[in-house]
Amino acid sequence: MGKTLVDKIWEAHKVHEVEGAEVIYIDQQFLHEVTSPQAFDGLRKRDRKVFRLNKNLATADHNVPTWDQHLPIKEPLSRKQVKKLTDNCEEFGVQLFGLGHQYQGIVHVIGPELGYTKPGMTIVCGDSHTSTHGAFGAIAFGIGTSQVEQVLASQCLVLKKPKNMRITIDGQLQKGVLSKDIILYIISKLDTGGATGHFVEYAGNAITDLSMEARMTVCNMSIEMGARGGLIAPDETTIDYVKSKWSGEQSELAAAENFWSTLHTDEDAKFDVEYHFDAGDIEPMLTYGTNPGMGMKVTDHIPASADAKPLAYMGLNNGDSLMGKEIQHVFIGSCTNGRIEDLRLIADFVKGKSKSDNVEVMIIPGSKQVEKQAKEEGLDKIFAAAGFQLREPGCSACLGMNEDKIPAGEYCVSTSNRNFEGRQGPGARTILASPLMAAAAAIKGKIVDVRSEL
Repeated sequence: MGKTLVDKIWEAHKVHEVEGAEVIYIDQQFLHEVTSPQAFDGLRKRDRKVFRLNKNLATADHNVPTWDQHLPIKEPLSRKQVKKLTDNCEEFGVQLFGLGHQYQGIVHVIGPELGYTKPGMTIVCGDSHTSTHGAFGAIAFGIGTSQVEQVLASQCLVLKKPKNMRITIDGQLQKGVLSKDIILYIISKLDTGGATGHFVEYAGNAITDLSMEARMTVCNMSIEMGARGGLIAPDETTIDYVKSKWSGEQSELAAAENFWSTLHTDEDAKFDVEYHFDAGDIEPMLTYGTNPGMGMKVTDHIPASADAKPLAYMGLNNGDSLMGKEIQHVFIGSCTNGRIEDLRLIADFVKGKSKSDNVEVMIIPGSKQVEKQAKEEGLDKIFAAAGFQLREPGCSACLGMNEDKIPAGEYCVSTSNRNFEGRQGPGARTILASPLMAAAAAIKGKIVDVRSEL
């Protein structure tokens, strides 16, 4: 029987079998300030060093302010955590892209853009959205703090192999429908537990037609339907992107390309679960509740079966339409939609327009490199003319673990990945959407179908 892509990568990294599990070698670990302090403390208590320094890379992202990053951090807990990361990396010799570094940024943005993420790898981080890197045809997933320590100490993890799922999307996307709409649509169909215990391979021409940055958005939110991770088989688009970031010896590149070409699912491979969707059925999507599975097309109404508690939190009712709903905030950024393609798309849409007076707009680039490129292309001037704030890199209002919070009771159309109660601040009401839908809401001051604005 043939093998799936996950099977092939998993077996290539299997070091040893233990009872009911396997020891898997990890090619790359990314670290940040929130989930690494206890891991470094564990090494310290056991008098251990980092086993492979060149396979571990750190950055500050979750707790960092997005204004005046050259100044000391004001918020005490954030300041403490960022300093702790700096001290730990200095003590143990781990490379750190901290505040002020030209490569600082959100961990799942800098990995691909700096060429650390490659096809066929195993990648982990103490962050659930590590699945982003699966867009390159890699097994990438989030881990807990104790596992972060295990990788620091051994570059391996003891794991149970997940099941295989394939989601195929064929057909032509409608105008104004983006990769964010694809994944919100899938989650609305499968719900937040529909892929629990599985690695999801995304396939079909609607997926392979996407750019690399758009593919990262799809894989990023695999975790929101309970998946261990998501991935897309490498193709010419993948290889061209990776080659553009290649920093190794040119003599090694040909061999690497030959290896990448083998990373695909065999025709006779069997999946534990398969789903098929028609790209033409996908519209611009919105969430109406307090988890990403509570999503609907912009032209739909909130289902009569929707739970009362999430709707009460959101100030909505069964049967409501979100069209015309006034909003107060727009957040564009995060590891889901904070890349240069996202910013270009928004700039093209808002050029010559101005935001509504009742809306505050934050645009948070995913990295210093994205910020630099945006300024070089003049996107910052377009945003300023439209009344949009282009700030400095960080996770920002995605999770409100920093100074960027949405006030209680106010609505934020957000390009991030989660809309849990209080996720963007106590009492904040989050509506997840694509960058285009968010930009349109910022201009109109209310939720509109972006297709009518194109």
